Amino acid sequence: MPPAPMAVPAEAVDLYEAYLEWLARRGVGNRTFYSGARSFLGRFPDPQAWAGLPLADRIGSATSQIRPLVSFLMLHGHLRPGYDYLLERRLHSVLRDGAVSPLGGDLARFLAGAEALGYSERSRTGMASEVAARLLIQTGRPLGAIDNDDVAVFKTAIIEREARDRRPYKHYHQVLYASSAVIYHLGAPAEPTAKHAMPGRWSWERHLDGIDDALRASIVAYLERCSATLARSTVSGTASELAHFGRYLAVHHPELTSFADLDRRRHVEPYLSAVANSVNHRTGEPVAISTRRSRVQAVGRMLEAMAEWGWDEAPTRRLVFERDSPRLPRPLPRYLPIDADRRLAEALEASPNRLRADALLLQRACGLRIGEVVDLELDCVHEVAGHGAWLKVPLGKLATERMVPLDEQTVELLDRIVEHRSPGRPLRHPRTGKLVDFLLTHHGRRVNVDTLRAELHRAATDAGLDDIVPHQLRHTFATALVNAGCSLQALMAMLGHTSAEMSLRYGRLFDSTVRADYDLALTLAKERLGPVMPEPTPVTLDTDWRAAPLIKARMAGGYCVRTLAQGACTYTNICEHCPNYRSNITFLPILLTQRADAAALAADAEERGWGDEAARHRRLIERIDTLIARTGTE
Repeated sequence: MPPAPMAVPAEAVDLYEAYLEWLARRGVGNRTFYSGARSFLGRFPDPQAWAGLPLADRIGSATSQIRPLVSFLMLHGHLRPGYDYLLERRLHSVLRDGAVSPLGGDLARFLAGAEALGYSERSRTGMASEVAARLLIQTGRPLGAIDNDDVAVFKTAIIEREARDRRPYKHYHQVLYASSAVIYHLGAPAEPTAKHAMPGRWSWERHLDGIDDALRASIVAYLERCSATLARSTVSGTASELAHFGRYLAVHHPELTSFADLDRRRHVEPYLSAVANSVNHRTGEPVAISTRRSRVQAVGRMLEAMAEWGWDEAPTRRLVFERDSPRLPRPLPRYLPIDADRRLAEALEASPNRLRADALLLQRACGLRIGEVVDLELDCVHEVAGHGAWLKVPLGKLATERMVPLDEQTVELLDRIVEHRSPGRPLRHPRTGKLVDFLLTHHGRRVNVDTLRAELHRAATDAGLDDIVPHQLRHTFATALVNAGCSLQALMAMLGHTSAEMSLRYGRLFDSTVRADYDLALTLAKERLGPVMPEPTPVTLDTDWRAAPLIKARMAGGYCVRTLAQGACTYTNICEHCPNYRSNITFLPILLTQRADAAALAADAEERGWGDEAARHRRLIERIDTLIARTGTE
């Protein structure tokens, strides 16, 4: 029997008795548990006073005799020990102990919510013990009241521990990232944030280190003006380009303090030469032509804008012209050849990562940009009476929406995506700030473009292909439409292009006029120069025509042989397939012989890898079987 709690201060007697009852319910306890509890409560009748000790003292005083009482106090809301202590202590039994505490209901809800989002048992128990229990203990509030500030404080504690121990705790960041999504989908106000979200956006000055203060102030004012109409990522890129110009001036013309004093010959033309000869500071290789062009054009746009706006620091005349920008190469779209496209599709169909693989198949089927795929909403399919199903592509790169027609196979693909996505509350759109039911969600989070790129890389490797980028799926879609004779207007509508020039790039791939002119010229050349096909392989009576390495066909009164380059004759066995063709029992031996030969020829074609030729013979066999059956009936 445990000793009477007479040594416990009067104000702590109730806590001690509740502790003894908790131990009894769990069926644990010994003399050291009781003596340790009396000792602790004798020093700290108000347990929260213990939390004010330095971390080292809290860790040192929480001996094996004291820890059961500390666990009881934390689980029953009598002690908030601080995240620094919670992160240092391994709470192995917190789920088992917490089940017989006021936190038991919230911990069970968390585990059920994580299971609903698709987490494995090992993952959800780890998340519950490492994050959810610690949040409930330290905040003292129920799970549904956890907010973004609580998650931010926890994350700050992880960062402080990393600094204290001088080592990263990547695992804790990942578990906190996943757990916050579970808590959000259970109804808490804590909204999920980006996995690697920065605590705050960089100021433009962060891009412009090493630039004269006066010039930097002018560039910052220009960037702030641009941010009113352009996306922040666009302005950030412009800031990086202008930083090169500002640092060049700081090194070569430190006396320059205003863009109004710029001179074309002394300042701009030497900078253009420097850009033309610039190299990547990591690899030492020359920078890309597109990078050189962006640097030149960014300076020109800024100076022109300053002049248009009437700024005092604007140059008095134009200093940068269009011909100063290097001309960009115009490569053709990088589409996948038919065989590679088929192998990639088969690899994606066989992927165990169904949601990600199906998202890439959807991109290929609809010609979407990768950013448009991850932005698709749950209600993106629209049925239009008399016009079938359409996919609504949300605002994206060009800030326009569009509708793309869907076939039955693609609708089934979308149904499969819906089946594998994780359920939950709407998520906030990173650009608009609105709550959106996204189509691609996994474990309560949006599927991001990096995840899809990784899946595409894996599938391409399985298919034996060189590394493929997602945009090639869009190019492949557009190329297939062009080959099928799709009009320019329809192509623009489906790809979301705002100018015909963008879509005409695909027309340059396979120009039907060029092909027609080529065929006409080649025909005339053949007529003048003679046949360019090789002579057929001679087949004599001593050679079995059925074994010749040629395209062969059995006729009623003979046989036909052609070279592989010539292809199968359009009129081969045309009579047998004609609806007016008739036969009777007197021709049965001939039909049986023809069928036997067709079966042998089909096997021969299969062995040689001539799939289309083998299929042609099998179609003939089906037709002959029909004729034989009809003859027997008659």
